[in-house]
Amino acid sequence: MRLVIARCQVDYVGRLTAHLPWAKRLLLVKSDGSVSVHADDRAYKPLNWMTPPCWLVENPAEALPADGDVVPADRQLWVVTNKAGEELRITIEDIELDSSHELGVDPGLTKDGVESHLQELLAEHVHTLGDGYTLVRREYPTAIGPVDLLCRADDGATVAVEIKRRGDIDGVEQLTRYLELLNRDPLLAPVRGVFAAQQIKPQAKTLAEDRGIRCLTLDYDSLRGIESSAFTLF
Repeated sequence: MRLVIARCQVDYVGRLTAHLPWAKRLLLVKSDGSVSVHADDRAYKPLNWMTPPCWLVENPAEALPADGDVVPADRQLWVVTNKAGEELRITIEDIELDSSHELGVDPGLTKDGVESHLQELLAEHVHTLGDGYTLVRREYPTAIGPVDLLCRADDGATVAVEIKRRGDIDGVEQLTRYLELLNRDPLLAPVRGVFAAQQIKPQAKTLAEDRGIRCLTLDYDSLRGIESSAFTLF
């Protein structure tokens, strides 16, 4: 991973345009090729980014900044281009830090007991997702982490399932990123998403449905084969 702290301005040129004026920011260049621009807030979410596959060229001889001015000698220009031809153009000056670090292979997130058990139970009872569903693999690997379950629906479509104890907006965002990557694989696409949790917050459900992701509320006791103690009429 490469870390650069510097004053920069950023322009995104593609299906839409976006501009970040001059300010001190953190630039991350990861081994998967992704480039992201961060401020000192917003938790993990970058101000702007380019996801792989993309290519970073530093100080290309033929490139000019987005405003058309020549790059001064004391500045750098990064041009990050994706396969669609969209560009993230970062003009850099006053570099305070430029360092690279080898992090190695990450072992992945260790989930708490209930969440990992939910994944195991849902894999065993995959029909809970719908009639005709079959399990392809648990912890299906992607460049940004493993998808909890990868399944096949009865119509042959690929389905990615993200499992949480409490479903919130961050979980929907996580599944959205998985779907974006998985849908680039012609052997899997089109890939649908299911967001499964014991509790799903209303805001998360609204966001998921807006993105075409199906929400599923899980009954932990039912998956374990324990009858509910709640009174029922029938």
